[in-house]
Amino acid sequence: MAVSADVRLGANRFTGDLAEYRIQATAAEVSVDVTLTGQIPPWRPATGHMLFGPERDLEFAWLPSVPQGIVTGSYTVDGVTRQASGVGYHDHNWGNVGIMKIIHDWYWARGQAGQYSVIASFITAQKKYRYQTIPLFMLARDGHVLADDASLVRFQTEGVYTDETTGKPVATVSRYVYEHNDDRIVVSFTRERDLARERMVDALTWPKRLAAKLARFDGAYLRFTGPMTINVYKAGILTEQHSQDAIWELMYFGHSRPPADA
Repeated sequence: MAVSADVRLGANRFTGDLAEYRIQATAAEVSVDVTLTGQIPPWRPATGHMLFGPERDLEFAWLPSVPQGIVTGSYTVDGVTRQASGVGYHDHNWGNVGIMKIIHDWYWARGQAGQYSVIASFITAQKKYRYQTIPLFMLARDGHVLADDASLVRFQTEGVYTDETTGKPVATVSRYVYEHNDDRIVVSFTRERDLARERMVDALTWPKRLAAKLARFDGAYLRFTGPMTINVYKAGILTEQHSQDAIWELMYFGHSRPPADA
């Protein structure tokens, strides 16, 4: 059965079929007409579903429908149209429970270097689920997925510091180590610059902000940029190394964890 989307809101339209998506939209004096064409087939980690609770009936699902793609199109501002192109990505998550009830924090990253493309995440569940961790990992080369067995991945951090704005612990380096037989692939993200440092309560209206503070909610969102480095080892010998700037994030719903909980 063919899978497609066709969403319309007035003259605005979003269409797609997992291989190609198009967005046509206008707001005031700004309009866009953008097409995203996938270079890597739609992918999901295992079934794409993560299940929580003693009955495993609390569900969080995730689908990167375009793990990496080419963006082409145009945008118009005040009657002046310009052409644009670049690299794109599209994913979607959904579930039957609020994310804050099941997830404490996550690192999520994507990037490309050389012939390789990476999507990686490390999810930590809430305290009631004993801070169980869920690694997610996809490595593709030349548009084909090479590695996505998260059970073979170790997550590591270095240079952890406390962010002054959000009060959250942040890793200067986050690293995903994939090992299978004699092969080892090490993907490292090194923070050079912050793109966002936000306390979630600051975006709320005053009544909601007061309610959030009374509930002791102190969620935060941080986004970073810097080099992603991919080292490929064969039988312990470094055979490839690639590096390119990437973007990754830290989403923090829970309270900062004391060392005893780490």
